[in-house]
This record gives sequence, C-alpha cells and structure tokens, in this order.
Amino acid sequence: MVAVTSRIRLSDRECPLSTTVEHVGEWWTLLILHDAFDGYTRFDQFQESLGISSSMLTTRLKTLVADGLLERRPYQCNPVRHEYVLTELGHSLRPVIVALAAWGNSRLTSAERSMILIDARSGEEVEPVVVDAKTGRRLDDSAAYVFTAGPAASDAMRHRYATRPATPTEA
Repeated sequence: MVAVTSRIRLSDRECPLSTTVEHVGEWWTLLILHDAFDGYTRFDQFQESLGISSSMLTTRLKTLVADGLLERRPYQCNPVRHEYVLTELGHSLRPVIVALAAWGNSRLTSAERSMILIDARSGEEVEPVVVDAKTGRRLDDSAAYVFTAGPAASDAMRHRYATRPATPTEA
C-alpha cells in the first residue's frame, strides 16, 4: 500500500467532493485513467502515451490499485509482467472524465479541439451534459440544484448548510 499524505482538512473528510479529489484530483491520475478508458493496460503503454517518469507512474499506479480503481494482474510469467485493468469502481469514473473533457472543449473553438467525444455507431460528435436521472434536467443551474446536509452529516456539516447564503431563487 502506498502511503499518501492527506491534503484535505480533518473537517472536510466527510465531504464527498474533498474525498473524491483526494483520490482522483491529481493531474497524472486523471490522465492515467483517461488512458485506461482508451484501452491502455500496460506500464510501458502508459509511460509512452503520457511521457511520465517511471517512478511517478509506479507511484500513481500503486495508488490507483490501493484505491480500488485499477486491478494489477499478471499477463506474463517469465519474467513476470503485470497489467492494470479498470475495476468496476474505476469504470464508474468515466462519466466524470467525459464531463471534464467536455467542459474543457466547451471553452475552445471546434478547430482548437484535439479530442472530441463521438457516438461510436454514427460517428457524430456528442455534447455530454450532467442531468438528473429522474427528470432529465441539466444540473448546471446552481440556483435550481443545491447541496444540503445528508443523513450522515456531522453537526459541522449541518451547520454549514443551515447557514449557507440564499440562492437568488430562495431570496
């Protein structure tokens, strides 16, 4: 297991955003996961694709395995070589990576985009958005959708949301 110093405050440990960023918010982690979604599994593939140092790649892969996002499996016996395969938990991050890439592309002209998301069947470019599963409404309206304390919230978390500033629609 890789020992990683926590970068989040003790008071933020219950915040799902803080804990998620602690696991996947590092630059190389997102790029390694992106390559894994594109089918890369071997150390040398990741290293060649990303131009990352062996020591940094080793550290990031160990962390991704320890966090349960990748599984390390032998693919060769003599000498022993391993591949890194996305777990179910790792696969569940794909919509997040897609949304981040879409956000980045939305700030570029079509000619400036080096990577786009397309429908594999039609070849047509798609525009990813995050929506509510029940209503299909987009979640980018921070006045219509707000965070609040959940059932497991501490007193501090409950206080945070009880005293948050009112949104324009609440005022």
